[in-house]
Amino acid sequence: MEVAGLILSNIHNASIPELTGIRTMASIPFGCRYRLVDFPLSNMVNSGITNIGIVTHNNYRSLMDHIGTGKDWDLARRSGGIKILPPYITTYDTTNGGKLYTTRLEALMGVAGFISGCKEDYIVLSDCDGICNIDLNDVIERHIDSNAELTIVTRKVGSAEDVAPRSKVITSDENGRITDLYSYLGDEEVEEISTNIMVANKTFLVNAISEAGSYGYTDFYRDVVARVLGKARIYRYLYEGIFVQITSLESYFKNSMKLLETDVRDGLFNVDQRPIYTKLRNSAPTRYTGKAKVTNSFVADGCVIEGTVENSILFRGVRVGKGTVVKNSILLQDTFTGNNVSLNCVITDKNVVIRDERALSGHESMPFFIPKGSMV
Repeated sequence: MEVAGLILSNIHNASIPELTGIRTMASIPFGCRYRLVDFPLSNMVNSGITNIGIVTHNNYRSLMDHIGTGKDWDLARRSGGIKILPPYITTYDTTNGGKLYTTRLEALMGVAGFISGCKEDYIVLSDCDGICNIDLNDVIERHIDSNAELTIVTRKVGSAEDVAPRSKVITSDENGRITDLYSYLGDEEVEEISTNIMVANKTFLVNAISEAGSYGYTDFYRDVVARVLGKARIYRYLYEGIFVQITSLESYFKNSMKLLETDVRDGLFNVDQRPIYTKLRNSAPTRYTGKAKVTNSFVADGCVIEGTVENSILFRGVRVGKGTVVKNSILLQDTFTGNNVSLNCVITDKNVVIRDERALSGHESMPFFIPKGSMV
């Protein structure tokens, strides 16, 4: 069973412009020391997939810096390994006036050469905005056993808040074969939606891309999947583990805060035999001074804490000054807070400086965001 992987790094950048203005969706920091790309990448590596392409669009310098040679994921290999697939002129681009892709199908058309050149019989596709720790081997085995041409991983919907406007609603029969697929309209009750994780036969994908180019199709779900329902063998795989999706700055805040819950944290990071890998950095341990007080928080290494931190997430190299109180906040790498600062429901990007005596507050439905490199 030979399987290749394909990760789409930029597809949903517009969902969270505050953090993707200078980076890809794949490069968004999450959980103290990780990037969003670490989750689909680790899922593939843990399932024995060693030929992986990452499709990029723009702002991918930080992604390249994070991935490097792929050695942290054991993907620095002579054969296979990890490949960054930046935009380049193809037959499709020429007919489209040289424009870069804007949809999933256009992205796949842009890397048709990588897909057709794969020696593997199956391709696993994944976005970066869905965070989970899934056993892809089980999905692939189910795909093969059902003789499917395409298998879409779905999840149950707990509430309307779990459904993004762009979500694809999936219905299937008792055998798991998909019978209907449509975009969520925002006002109806739904049971299952797509996670945008899929397993496809290489021949099915190559033929779909070729046909899309011939007929000018642009939408993968509408023009490829929905068009062949009832003809092609398309099944769903219901994933029942922890799954969170980044669809806005608000959802980034709420889903990051869920890491403070033991069951969510264990469901993502403490799964037997399926660790989440990331780029290693040699940092000193976090230093807590005599008056430091930290409760129910996620703190990375390399921090210096002299004040109070409650219900917050601190990335590497964060400095919390004397008399400073940080509550319900996310401070990205190398954020510096002065003395006697008060923060509540605040998200700081990297290298932010908050001077002494500042009081900043947002709300969980509208966190206060400070861009990278700002001084307040």
